[in-house]
Amino acid sequence: MTTPYPEISAPTPTIDHPLTGLVPYEGHAGQYRLEKPSKEYGHLYPAEVKQVHHWTNRLFSFTTTRDPGLRFSNGQFAMIGIEVEGKPLLRAYSLASANYEDQMEFLSIAVEDGPLTSRLRHVKVGDTVLIGRKPVGTLLLDNLKPGRNLYFLSTGTGLAPFMSLIKDPDAYDRYQNVILTHTVRERGELAYKDLIEKILPEHEFLGEDIKAKLKYYPAVTREEFPVRERITALINSGRIFKDLNIDELDPEHDRVMICGSPEMLADTQKLLEERGFQEGNMSRQGSYVVEKAFAER
Repeated sequence: MTTPYPEISAPTPTIDHPLTGLVPYEGHAGQYRLEKPSKEYGHLYPAEVKQVHHWTNRLFSFTTTRDPGLRFSNGQFAMIGIEVEGKPLLRAYSLASANYEDQMEFLSIAVEDGPLTSRLRHVKVGDTVLIGRKPVGTLLLDNLKPGRNLYFLSTGTGLAPFMSLIKDPDAYDRYQNVILTHTVRERGELAYKDLIEKILPEHEFLGEDIKAKLKYYPAVTREEFPVRERITALINSGRIFKDLNIDELDPEHDRVMICGSPEMLADTQKLLEERGFQEGNMSRQGSYVVEKAFAER
């Protein structure tokens, strides 16, 4: 499915001084676009950008074409980037699109001095982004033991892998409830909120399961919002379980995936292990898994 981005978006970014890897966007003062790669790379697919949406002045998402031969599992990430001064500049990005969709989708933060994201934030429809041909990662349903409730705990762009997983029929076949939490600083950073709340429940094939089993729990820490606490505080106080009318976390029955900032990962892992949860990986199923391969850059 093509992501129906909101009609209202943040302003397109502008800069006063050009950066390597960018070229002026003709007819648009102060705007730039990605320079086309100068050559082909065997391990990278040159994907054409089809959609771009700026959620805030530092958060954006985009969709690209997909190499028909590229295979991945929901929850995995790929190396993506652009060519700068004749060399690929790459970072790890989770795939926000499901493995059966025709396009690839990515959610990115813009770090002002970030080598990649300071440039990538200027991406325009029609530009070329380089995507690695071998997605990997630990946020896989198969890395978890069977259970009752499946929790996706995310902060910021850590939401991305769970956008693919909430569109995975296996998640609903394996678990009674799928709980997606997303904690951000400002309400504008609640990317895909309307998609999760309004559009996915009407999905032709998954709609009934999503209506019955998906519980979305957004939180904002720096603005007025119904929930204004961090996920660790919400778990420790028990508020999230009361709000959602579900039992408290239990390592015997519940399974957890975590993706977010390094601080959030450390705090949440500590909380889970104190409650008796055991980490899973590619060689051993556990009661929780965490993606440590990347941080926001």
